[in-house]
Amino acid sequence: MGADAKTAMKVEMTDAAAKRIAKIVAGEPGKTALRISVEGGGCSGFSYKFDLVEGANADDVAIEKDGATLLVDDLSLVYMGGSVVDFVDDLMGQSFQIKNPNAVAGCGCGTSFSI
Repeated sequence: MGADAKTAMKVEMTDAAAKRIAKIVAGEPGKTALRISVEGGGCSGFSYKFDLVEGANADDVAIEKDGATLLVDDLSLVYMGGSVVDFVDDLMGQSFQIKNPNAVAGCGCGTSFSI
């Protein structure tokens, strides 16, 4: 995927997500970023996977904000383009949430969606 396509399929993160990612990475020696990838499976057909990683791969797009780095690979970017990654801390608990305009359905777990 060329640089222009990567730019058009942008993923953003909120201030709350950036703050939480920076805090998590600071407490994990050797880890530098949070990777979000899309995998087949889950309740609705696709699911998000979250991993702390040591660095970027050649096919990653890095989203940086306030000292935090979020990585999304080329293939996952196809499904996540236009998404906003947020971190929510409410009475139901703490979690990263992805507002994905490509998803037409989801499920109660919050990590599974369909296109």
